[in-house]
Amino acid sequence: MGEAFPGATDRARERAGFLSVEAVAALADDGVLVLDPFSTLVSPGAVLAAGVTLWPGTTVQATAGGKVTVGTGTQLFPGTRIVAAGGRVTIGADTEIGEEGGFTIKADHPGCVIEIGGHARLLGGGSLALGNHIGDGAQVLGPIRMQDCRLEAGGSHRSPDPDRRGGVLKGSGVARGLTVPAGMVIQAFGLFAEAPLRPQSFFHPKPRA
Repeated sequence: MGEAFPGATDRARERAGFLSVEAVAALADDGVLVLDPFSTLVSPGAVLAAGVTLWPGTTVQATAGGKVTVGTGTQLFPGTRIVAAGGRVTIGADTEIGEEGGFTIKADHPGCVIEIGGHARLLGGGSLALGNHIGDGAQVLGPIRMQDCRLEAGGSHRSPDPDRRGGVLKGSGVARGLTVPAGMVIQAFGLFAEAPLRPQSFFHPKPRA
């Protein structure tokens, strides 16, 4: 039975369009850190740069001609699910996705493009669907359902001047068709379209000189 179990697991993975457990573990040969290949699902067509970290319980799926590209140094935390079913998902370098509750990114029809820049941060159980552009350093903080939104690029959350950081959505609820400029934030608990756009220094006062 010990020999049959991994064989059955790999056959199920193959039917669903994922790499075998051994092939997922072998991503380490290309510099990808896979902490638990048994709970990690990766499609053969996904492109993961050296330095990517896949935490347990992550899924990277590319089907129906879809494409997923993840840049070096990016961490996909437990509960992160990335799906390109005919669409395209690109993620830049040194980005953090899925801490504090996972995250879902789904480009599930032809022509759908989701772009996530470098040094971005997406956490707290949110999701991206349809087309979205998350610029360098931008942040999505909380269980927010985003559709056709754009967060402009700026510095990361570590940048000393909050009003120069990438755009931010924080709170919970639904955000559709919104653009958040660099240095700005929308906080809402419901419909983000009804909430004000504020400078990030409203929440994070700048240090006095």
